[in-house]
Amino acid sequence: MSQCQSCGACCANFRVDFSIYELDTEGGAVPAGLTVEVNGNTARMRGTDHVPIRCAALCGKVGEKIGCGIYEWRPSPCREFEEGSDACNRARARHGLAALDSLF
Repeated sequence: MSQCQSCGACCANFRVDFSIYELDTEGGAVPAGLTVEVNGNTARMRGTDHVPIRCAALCGKVGEKIGCGIYEWRPSPCREFEEGSDACNRARARHGLAALDSLF
């Protein structure tokens, strides 16, 4: 089982910006209703530009049981984020969670 299913620190730590062409209204899959426009070319997941950061698609409690409400339709930054990476471990540390070993 992926540690991501009990973590969610990345979803409560980073701004998530991506091309508007990933939005469902533009032929992509990311639900536009969960995003805000940054500029004419870039969208952002709601909640990732607030303090405290928490993506609008995040369900559950960070560090316990967590899930993404749009996992199948999540944007590219989320798809590319790697469990056990330096960024992952920085996010985990900010939420008081132990580092993971790299999966590479």
